[in-house]
Amino acid sequence: MDNKQIIDLVKKIRGETSYSIGEIKIAVEKAEGDEKKAKLILKELGYKQLEKRAEKEVHQGRVATYTHSTGKIGVMVELLCETDFVAKNEEFLSVCRELCLQVAAMDPKDADELLEMEYVKDPSVKIKDMVSGLAGKFGENVKIGRICRYEI
Repeated sequence: MDNKQIIDLVKKIRGETSYSIGEIKIAVEKAEGDEKKAKLILKELGYKQLEKRAEKEVHQGRVATYTHSTGKIGVMVELLCETDFVAKNEEFLSVCRELCLQVAAMDPKDADELLEMEYVKDPSVKIKDMVSGLAGKFGENVKIGRICRYEI
């Protein structure tokens, strides 16, 4: 694989993730130019970084709400992170909204049960994978705090 192909692939992956260019370049070289393998290597790197940050305190985040169109189901979800910079990010906010929809649809009893559920929009993904993927992308500890679901 020549340098131009490596650079193009690094740019492509950089546009899709928040990993550093150096980390992406190393992953692309280890994967010998295979984009899927490079992304898996980066995902594993994200999990390793996440393990290191797991003890960091989460004092920032968002409380997201959802009310079903019938007005008979309402949900509140607290998604926590380390900094307000991450809490304001559009991708973080999007995951908050998706978690609200998940809670509305599946009615988990607590955050631990929610984490083990398959994502309703894509059963190949678990909620814990969504949250840890977000943590890996931002390099911060991200946790689901409290959840609450009301139904009439």
